[in-house]
Amino acid sequence: MSETKRVLVTGATGKVDRTFIRRLLADPKFDSVVVRALCHNRMLEPHERVEIVRGSIAQLETVQEAMEGVTHVLHLATCKETPSQIMDVAVKGLFWLLETCRASPTFKQFILIGGDAGIGHFYYPHPIPVTEQQKHSAYPGCYALSKALEEVMLEQYDLQYDLNGCCLRAPWMMEKDDFKYQLSFGEDVFGGPRWRDLAGAERADEYVRTQTIPVMLDPAGPPVKRNFVHVEDLASAILLALDHPRARQQTFNVCMDEPVDYEEVGRYLAESRGLPAVGIRTPYHSTWLDNTKAKFLLGWRPEYNLKRMIDSAWEYRRAQDDPRIVWYPG
Repeated sequence: MSETKRVLVTGATGKVDRTFIRRLLADPKFDSVVVRALCHNRMLEPHERVEIVRGSIAQLETVQEAMEGVTHVLHLATCKETPSQIMDVAVKGLFWLLETCRASPTFKQFILIGGDAGIGHFYYPHPIPVTEQQKHSAYPGCYALSKALEEVMLEQYDLQYDLNGCCLRAPWMMEKDDFKYQLSFGEDVFGGPRWRDLAGAERADEYVRTQTIPVMLDPAGPPVKRNFVHVEDLASAILLALDHPRARQQTFNVCMDEPVDYEEVGRYLAESRGLPAVGIRTPYHSTWLDNTKAKFLLGWRPEYNLKRMIDSAWEYRRAQDDPRIVWYPG
């Protein structure tokens, strides 16, 4: 990237966006790139190569201001399970972005961070590996519906206007100690399922005391395999996709090489840290996202496997000014 480029990042204060921006600004290959950060409720730290626009992508005027002189768009803005807002952000906001891109004289590439929520992830049985050709099948709730609609809208703009769009479809994104807290029986659980509700409050309290690890079981009893990606690996994929000729009008599954097997999680934490584990029956099913296409076309490789994901989460120590905060419901 030798010539000056301006990348608009929506949802710029989220963990993926912050990681991407940090990595881009630190990489000499992108030293001529300027970041245009669209911030809504929170702000980024000042930086000489970061421009700030405040507002919501649901407003055309905000999008037009944010898109002035932009060459690339990285779109992550969402609002999870908030029915009163999600269609404004996910549908209207994306529509305004794409409409402004196709009319822009400077626009070159649109990168959407999609999600396996749009194909149902572990809510539905997937008897074979899930490739990019999998039919959309959102699970109940407005967030999963929004992820399916986003991917379809970008695909249609690629067809209608020959837009240079790329979708990086990611499963649940982990950073810092996220992976540890998604295994908590306490009220501090990160995301779902809520193990406390499945086990019952009395047993959950005992499991918290003994630091017991939940092993997710499917309805028939076998342990569940569930897909994850570390934010550093996702950021690597985004950086590779920027201006990559093979990324044009493509969708890529961006995930760990193998899904996390909850039985292996329990076994490794018992061996490495002496923690007990207990099987918890759930209504969920194993899935296996196939990341071969991203490897073949982009030359991308994930660096996090199960052991590194666990070790990095358990070894992470939060600073006093970095409390665990979930910024969105759902």
